[in-house]
Amino acid sequence: MRRAHEIDYQIYGDDMQFVEISLDPGETVVAEAGAMMYMDGSIQSDTVFGDGSDRDKGKGLMDKVMGAGKRVLTGESLFMTTFTNQGSGKNVVAFAAPYPGKVIPMDLADCGGQIICQRDAFLCAAKGIAIEIAFQKKIGAGFFGGEGFIMQRLVGDGLAFLHAGGTIIQKELQSGELIKLDTGCLVAMTAGIDYDVAFVGNLKSAIFGGEGLFLATLRGPGQVWLQSLPFSRLANRMIAAGGRGSGKNKGEGGLLGNVGLKNLLGGD
Repeated sequence: MRRAHEIDYQIYGDDMQFVEISLDPGETVVAEAGAMMYMDGSIQSDTVFGDGSDRDKGKGLMDKVMGAGKRVLTGESLFMTTFTNQGSGKNVVAFAAPYPGKVIPMDLADCGGQIICQRDAFLCAAKGIAIEIAFQKKIGAGFFGGEGFIMQRLVGDGLAFLHAGGTIIQKELQSGELIKLDTGCLVAMTAGIDYDVAFVGNLKSAIFGGEGLFLATLRGPGQVWLQSLPFSRLANRMIAAGGRGSGKNKGEGGLLGNVGLKNLLGGD
């Protein structure tokens, strides 16, 4: 018998997805503050301390504070929002990702009861899923792995939803099978994956090839989820484009740009 609430869902959209979750009377879903898109009138929202999984029942106040404080290290907040169906029939609540990409549904019961994912990947989950901290044991992965020493661990036996940028691909690695990837492209992996980083091996390629000095290495057995467009890569391109477009006489929208058009029409 599952400990987490059994929820139904449907994912809408293509490049800017959101997930609509159907709740039976009394069922609850938990999410980060600000992720909710819309909800039926019979859905009641509430703010809870921690991840709302009730796994800290019976613990003292300091233990609860320490547990919630660990979530802050993973990029999450001390508080989460719960959405409970207080009506007599099915009602829905929807959650949207904060940037373009995909919503990834994961049944943790099919993943050995836990997955490890990048910071800020969590979107929402059935009540009963615990959101914990996962430290990288290898110093190389910690310093050069893109996500640092700290990642997220989702533990439970129900549905959890992650979000990631671009297109998502899931790979099944056999025992000893190895893949190398850009450190920012890793979204999630099952607990059996051996995660490390490796020097690209060619200093000239590292400096002039644009791929950096290190690549992530994932060795099976287990499952991995990869994203084609890490948010950090998108943000860097936007910052670079903004820098090129800044300046008194620079603009976009044509040969003259906005400033040039104003000058042509008699502006400043």
